[in-house]
Amino acid sequence: MNRQAQVVVLFLVGGAMVHAGTTDLYLRYVKAGLQPMVVGAGAVLMVAALATVWYERKHSKTGPDNEVHGHDKESHEHDEELHTDDGEVHVHREPRVSWLLVLPLFALILVAPPALGSYSALRTGTALQAPLAYPPMPAGDPVRLSLVDYAGRAAYDHGRSLGNRRIAITGFVALDGKGTPYLVRMALNCCAADAQPVKVGLTGRIPPVLQPDTWLELTGTYTDRQTKDPVNKGRIPFFDIAEARPVPTPRDPYDESWNN
Repeated sequence: MNRQAQVVVLFLVGGAMVHAGTTDLYLRYVKAGLQPMVVGAGAVLMVAALATVWYERKHSKTGPDNEVHGHDKESHEHDEELHTDDGEVHVHREPRVSWLLVLPLFALILVAPPALGSYSALRTGTALQAPLAYPPMPAGDPVRLSLVDYAGRAAYDHGRSLGNRRIAITGFVALDGKGTPYLVRMALNCCAADAQPVKVGLTGRIPPVLQPDTWLELTGTYTDRQTKDPVNKGRIPFFDIAEARPVPTPRDPYDESWNN
């Protein structure tokens, strides 16, 4: 890979990052709060590529003072000659493995990975932790809570702050090996690589047909039923369903409220 190819790859990687950061694509990789960093990093790469082009053009016009860099005519894409003061020529062959740097570029441009779903959720223990506090319940009937908020109140506050109010929560479906249904949201610390599930077991008027990774909005009430996550023995509260309806995948499929 010669210098020109390196500059092109650098510019395209930066452009792909800027594109991801200015669309919803970046939400597949990192939490929403990191958008400025994604855009900024991409812009820096693009500026670095343009600066390299400017430097190379200026250098080719003025010429070096002590060293002359050239390319062997027969293998100009891979070889670089360094002429020293004693007249010797040293040929530096650039490793072809460097072309593997293009693969992440193709991944950014051509592949839009789906958000983590039921496969990852069932193989990872619940990330539910005891909340530091229980804010007052919002108004409305039903009360719309995040799945993480409901799970924390149900598992650690034993439903005291939930009472008998009707509640609406949203998440995707996961079915374990025994067919037990869960509603799940993946919680982020930083990026998709550290995503962990928060699971809520389902009881009551469970829809007769459930497909894994289908997004549902459930309306129902608190139940004191709980179980242990088979992966890490964490608490999994349950939700008593009264109504269920499918909903589109949200713009940001990850839940970031648990660590804010």
